Amino acid sequence: MKLKSILRKITVVTAITALSVTALGLLFHAAGGRVNTTRSIPVGLYWASGKPVEKGAYVLLCPPRMVMIAEAKRRGYLATGFCPGKVGYMMKRISAAKDDLVAITDAGVTVNGALLPHSAPMATDKSGRPMPRYQHAKFTVSDNEVLVMSDVSAKSFDGRYFGPVLRSQIQTVIVPVITW
Repeated sequence: MKLKSILRKITVVTAITALSVTALGLLFHAAGGRVNTTRSIPVGLYWASGKPVEKGAYVLLCPPRMVMIAEAKRRGYLATGFCPGKVGYMMKRISAAKDDLVAITDAGVTVNGALLPHSAPMATDKSGRPMPRYQHAKFTVSDNEVLVMSDVSAKSFDGRYFGPVLRSQIQTVIVPVITW
């Protein structure tokens, strides 16, 4: 009987702890906190802000609704989430904005002639499947678009594969609080 009592207490404490952690997580999110666990931008805690959507900003966005994004989700590049198509949010840096000239080549992505670090497109994923390729090798970003990229990972699924996104897909600009 003593063991049953101890197990019951452990169960109650575990349930209370889980509920408390969940409540704190929901509060953190409701207040504007965001957690990045991917290598697309530095891993860490971010805060939603009212800052302008501009080149260099980190953003939280819904990926474009396209066949390529659905396939990326099916392959496991993107998580399930609350965006259209039941795709998870993406966190990326804006690498190009209005009137920037972008070129996507085998060597990488250039913006106004400057090669972005870690931007060479992969030919295949880790399972050996061919990676998609954005159909336009050169384009100028329009005023209602931005190009989002990783600035820290050569393996990020980003604009080098799906091209520019509409500004309306951006949920918020996020600012790093603690990264590692």
